[in-house]
Amino acid sequence: MKIREVSPEHHFEFTDSPFWILITTILSHRTKDIVTDQAARSLYNKYHDSVGLENADPADVKAIIKYVGFSNVKSLRIIEIARIINHEYGGKVPDTHDELVKLPGTGSKTANIVLTQGFNIPAIAVDTHVFRVSNRIGLVHTKNPDETEEALKSIVPLEYQVEFNPVMVEFGKNICKPVSPRCNICPVSDCCDYFAQKNTGDTAIKSKK
Repeated sequence: MKIREVSPEHHFEFTDSPFWILITTILSHRTKDIVTDQAARSLYNKYHDSVGLENADPADVKAIIKYVGFSNVKSLRIIEIARIINHEYGGKVPDTHDELVKLPGTGSKTANIVLTQGFNIPAIAVDTHVFRVSNRIGLVHTKNPDETEEALKSIVPLEYQVEFNPVMVEFGKNICKPVSPRCNICPVSDCCDYFAQKNTGDTAIKSKK
């Protein structure tokens, strides 16, 4: 996979705890990675597990995650998630998509991050990077993340699905950037829709001069 070869290793603050992977992913919505990771690590250091977080004072949680986007909502939400996991799932994060999306604030992307990174179960998590890069290159031609997830599931082999999101995220941050993508060092520019269209446009402009 050429894209993987040029993409830095993606940092996950937690790699062996489905619960903290879930909490971190929920905190990450509309928040920079460094802020998310610091908030999640501080929560872990204070509460340790779902039992500790369930019994936390919402005001304390809010203070810990105050720099996270929508911290008011998320502070209550993650406490509620901890309660549900403890009382409805025996303290264990569910390992199916259908059960995960029943949790408050847990959409398909979050569920799939938990499945892939928490349980090593193949799934396609579509965030802004995956949506943009997949459509820009021409892997898919879709209008929204749900369509993108379904389209990618049909073409990405199962053995690549666990690493697909982190690889594409880093590729989208470092090479296929939202603005001024670095096409000159992209390993897949020869089969990229965007690059082909860009070159066609440049050629047409030059021919008019």
